Amino acid sequence: MGKRVLVVDDEPNIVTSLEFLMKKAGFEVEVARDGAEALEALGRTPPDLMLLDVMMPEFDGYEVCARIREDPAWAGTKIVMLTARGREGERERGLDLGADAYVTKPFSTRELVQQVKEMLGVG
Repeated sequence: MGKRVLVVDDEPNIVTSLEFLMKKAGFEVEVARDGAEALEALGRTPPDLMLLDVMMPEFDGYEVCARIREDPAWAGTKIVMLTARGREGERERGLDLGADAYVTKPFSTRELVQQVKEMLGVG
């Protein structure tokens, strides 16, 4: 079975783009459109890695990240936070909450795919 990636974003164009890129790179992909859906998806089958938008309805990415890191069952899930907010304080907050990486939009899709592969030890 391949590595699983959960794409969490409320912007349909970004979801479609990331889902396509991750599938093309050989990953199994699941999508959640807000923080609540993300937590539900984690409860079903924790992904190997989550691409997590910061600004979303229900729970923002910071809240989702904090909840994931509080639960030992999800300890193995890597978190890449994606955001249009690139200020250093916001980046530090994400990393302090337990994100493994923090990527600012707009981002290079090629570099993002490469980063995901490296974090998951594939390709």
